[in-house]
Amino acid sequence: MSKAQSLLKRDHPAAETKGSINLRVEGQTRQLIDDAAAVLGKTRTEFMIESARRQAIDVLLDQRLFTLGPAQYDAFVDALDHPPAPGPKLQSLLRRAPAWQK
Repeated sequence: MSKAQSLLKRDHPAAETKGSINLRVEGQTRQLIDDAAAVLGKTRTEFMIESARRQAIDVLLDQRLFTLGPAQYDAFVDALDHPPAPGPKLQSLLRRAPAWQK
């Protein structure tokens, strides 16, 4: 299993130990978090933990070095050098005017 896969699989470890994190936050920020949590039907704690966890995974995955064997590297370079032709959905999207020009 790759490091990326192991990071993503850490959803619910079998023997989970819980701890606490205390934060001081301005009132406006707290209200913003509460409003966003309410929109998703989550508690403040659920929202903050899920958001922080998602961000932490993204940061760690962005810093990872992915190594490839010679055959994998050649396939990767070939895919970059010879991308597939755009399909009909992409062609349709590219023909539309961008939202900021409408």
